[in-house]
Amino acid sequence: MTAGENSVQSKKSLPDLAPLEAVLFDVDGTLCDSDPLHHQCFLEMLQEIGFNNGVPIDEEFFIKNIAGKHNDDIAAALFPDDIPRGLKFCEDKEAVFRRLASENLPPIKGLYKLTKWIEDRGLKRAAVTNAPKPNAELMIAKLGLKEFFDVVILGSDCEHAKPHPDPYLKALEVLKVSKDHAFVCEDSVSGIKAGVAAGMPVVGLTTRNPESQLMQANPTFLIKDYEDPKLWAALEELDKKGVSSKTAA
Repeated sequence: MTAGENSVQSKKSLPDLAPLEAVLFDVDGTLCDSDPLHHQCFLEMLQEIGFNNGVPIDEEFFIKNIAGKHNDDIAAALFPDDIPRGLKFCEDKEAVFRRLASENLPPIKGLYKLTKWIEDRGLKRAAVTNAPKPNAELMIAKLGLKEFFDVVILGSDCEHAKPHPDPYLKALEVLKVSKDHAFVCEDSVSGIKAGVAAGMPVVGLTTRNPESQLMQANPTFLIKDYEDPKLWAALEELDKKGVSSKTAA
């Protein structure tokens, strides 16, 4: 697929997916507002070891080097001269994150309204994440979505994690659905790029990352949260188109 075809594909509107078969979700920042916890962990732990001469990492550094990325890439960005140390650091950081997340993990506003819409229509669903398995399992369980997802696809289980399309392509394969009848919900540049590269429309959430950066990844549209009227207008149109296509058949 050429870059031009990719761009056209990614701009397909949600109603064009009728009949819809599946919805694929990222986890961090997409199901729950977890980025502040990740940022806090990295901020405190990097300061403890005197990273960047003790200057605290800011939001811009976090978004550019950490948000939405796989730990292998984060380790390489933070500790380019000592990758094993970087991987160990990330492993320790995840343990701290899980402790904080088990105490407080707010769902994205309107999340359960959307999951009910999906359940009511009998659609297939997958969680597709670069998070380590223990993190993904903890967050999904804390949000009460363990039974909701048909499958959880980890970046580490694929040849390439996001921003490569592999995790989303694997989700489509496991669910046995077509990219022409599924869409993705994502909140990071890395994740949006992965969904677009897999050939699906991506609904981007402006949970923490700047709109201008997210738009560069070519989402179909951006929403503030799952109560955004823009999302529900598209889903209502999708419902109507799905019904009319069944009638025509």
